[in-house]
Amino acid sequence: MGAVSVEDYLVVGRIGKPHGLKGEVSVEPRTDEPERRFAAGASLQVERPRPGAGGTLTVRASRWHSGRLLVTFEEITDRNAAEAARGTVLVVPVDPDEQPEDPEEFYDHQLVGLAVESPDGTRLATVTRVEHTGAQDLLVLDVDGRSVLFPFVQALVPLVDVRGGRVVVDDRPGLLAEEAP
Repeated sequence: MGAVSVEDYLVVGRIGKPHGLKGEVSVEPRTDEPERRFAAGASLQVERPRPGAGGTLTVRASRWHSGRLLVTFEEITDRNAAEAARGTVLVVPVDPDEQPEDPEEFYDHQLVGLAVESPDGTRLATVTRVEHTGAQDLLVLDVDGRSVLFPFVQALVPLVDVRGGRVVVDDRPGLLAEEAP
């Protein structure tokens, strides 16, 4: 069997408010590797390019200021362009076989399609995607054709076995089962 050639995309950040007049923007990092992903010269793709806007942004410089990541992109040269870029989701292509450095971290594409099981091995659902919210990440599960949001936290997801193709969840009443009317 040959190597998989299809690249998946990893969300690494979202552009926030402009900072100053020369196009510098705040970026909400959505990666545990911001120094790598936002290093000078890094090329980031725009998740959904806007009409008239390019699909790639190149990092000129980045720095931390008052707990916020500030980034200057080659393609964003003034405050107006920075304001127009606000809300832009930044992604990078990632080889499907690439692994995060931390063994407790996972790329979204590694989780999609995994079977969701109870601790006793009963199949409950399938992971269809991962939602990243400000508070916590959520697994979006297909439970008998229903889409269910499940908190992706250690207490409720004690085991992620990517190689074994499964996620073990410690379900609580009301999380997976439909509530009675």
